[in-house]
Amino acid sequence: MDYAERSLRLSIGGEGLTLSQSVPDSSQVSRPGEVAATRPQRVDARRNRARVLEAAEEVFAARGVLASTDEVARAAGVGIGTVFRHFPTKDALLEAVVVSRLRRFVDEARVLEADEDAGRAFFTLVVRAADQSAAKNAALAALADSGSGLAAETQPIMAEMRRIFATLLTRAQAVGAVRDDIGVDEVSALLFGAARATEFTGWDRGVLRRMVDVICDGLRPQPSHVSAAANDEEP
Repeated sequence: MDYAERSLRLSIGGEGLTLSQSVPDSSQVSRPGEVAATRPQRVDARRNRARVLEAAEEVFAARGVLASTDEVARAAGVGIGTVFRHFPTKDALLEAVVVSRLRRFVDEARVLEADEDAGRAFFTLVVRAADQSAAKNAALAALADSGSGLAAETQPIMAEMRRIFATLLTRAQAVGAVRDDIGVDEVSALLFGAARATEFTGWDRGVLRRMVDVICDGLRPQPSHVSAAANDEEP
């Protein structure tokens, strides 16, 4: 038997209750040196995964999603085998990049919820969301072309992102920093359109920023503003 057992018998209401405590045989006990030898491997594995993911974000941002995993490996300073050990396919790597970006974006957006300047917080979120959307849409398009999709874990992230957007938009409208005839759906559509339009300019971030400036100007209240919805109303 691998384990030596010792039992303690207690008497409760005339019935016996046996509590057994297993004591491992000395041959089963890990020695300090053995634990120390395995721990660095796990730490190194986590460090390598983080390094590959960070490099992938930089490479895909600079060269687009058509960049190869070999380029990612070189940028991370690891072998291609290390990349595939953590991300078996390029699609898996793209998915991880998208999820990582979304989580980081949500974390940054939560910080903006604490900004006392409601208008500044909202427009900062709009600019960051545009940058995020451009990169995310490229990755999503590549995943769609390959028949892959994002993991279910992105659904709560997207829901939280929409909640924060709605909160900041409502706050900005309450102080008159944003026109009051638009909602999250309109803002999302504008940002999505700007991100998709950037594809036709070779992902020129300067063009994207100028488009976002135009969007932000349009979101601000204008003294002589007459909405298209008002023009559609019957006289």
